[in-house]
Amino acid sequence: MKAAQQLMKVFVTRRIPKEGLKVLSESGICNIQQWDSDEPVPKEELLKGIAGAHGLFCMLTDKIDDEVLQAAGTNLKVISTLSVGFDHLSLEGIKKRGIRVGYTPDVLTDATAELTVALLLATSRRLIEATAEVRNGGWTSWKPLWMCGYGLAGSTVGIVGLGRIGLAIANRLKPFGVKKLFYTGRQPRPDAAAQIQGEYVSLNTLAEESDFVIISCSFSPQTKGMCNSDLFSKMKKTAIFINTSRGAVVNQDDLYHALSTGQIAAAGLDVTVPEPLPTDHPLLSLKNCVILPHIGSATYATRNTMSVLTANNLLAGLKGELMPSELKL
Repeated sequence: MKAAQQLMKVFVTRRIPKEGLKVLSESGICNIQQWDSDEPVPKEELLKGIAGAHGLFCMLTDKIDDEVLQAAGTNLKVISTLSVGFDHLSLEGIKKRGIRVGYTPDVLTDATAELTVALLLATSRRLIEATAEVRNGGWTSWKPLWMCGYGLAGSTVGIVGLGRIGLAIANRLKPFGVKKLFYTGRQPRPDAAAQIQGEYVSLNTLAEESDFVIISCSFSPQTKGMCNSDLFSKMKKTAIFINTSRGAVVNQDDLYHALSTGQIAAAGLDVTVPEPLPTDHPLLSLKNCVILPHIGSATYATRNTMSVLTANNLLAGLKGELMPSELKL
């Protein structure tokens, strides 16, 4: 009984891949308490679960605000999030309390880049529309102009945010015969750009000249609502807009207007505000808008790797050791 009392309490806010849970349970230093559901932990259960915890294993859907930090008490040493994004964490309060933060960059890069390309192709070649026509009897014969979309060969692609994922997207698009790759961000990235023969341009130039505009930047106060009516008005009428970063980067009302009036050709989104998007949301009424349920990293291998990394970050934080991936506050 004495040994059990010496174990450090870890609260896990969701069902997670078994590999990550195994890492925690076999560490010998954790008393694991878990919200055993695929659905997000309710706020009141999160407040109860985190009370007295030394470590928190959380998701990007868990808002770790000052109320949660207060409920945790003084034991909390480490928060480890199963995500590359961290805008769900109250970093100011976390830093003030001296809590360390682990996250999962890199491991989801390939899966998210693959999904971005898949979403781009599904949107530009109207695959969801076409599948629906097969099912509803709209496919009557082969027609020269029916279900025509836009191809990548000879096109100009603009990527907003040439980080790990943006670079991986660009590398996957080059073999399609893309003629020109533009990118923009806070500053030029010449080493990364050299890998893809990418040209650094302003956001306005990227919008005006790109056939495909891909949003792959991080979320921040500066990028919030960045994709708005001003941006869409600069884009070509034949342009395709893709967002796999964060939903709040896009003004969805402005996007709906741009799509419904033919200001731009189509859009593909893996992220929205809110998530899940209500089934009566105007964007879902549009044939030229493909929306996925935030599945950028959803491969078995990627989620397993993320789970293990999150667990190892948490254990390192509990032991006061170097984390595999620590967010520097």
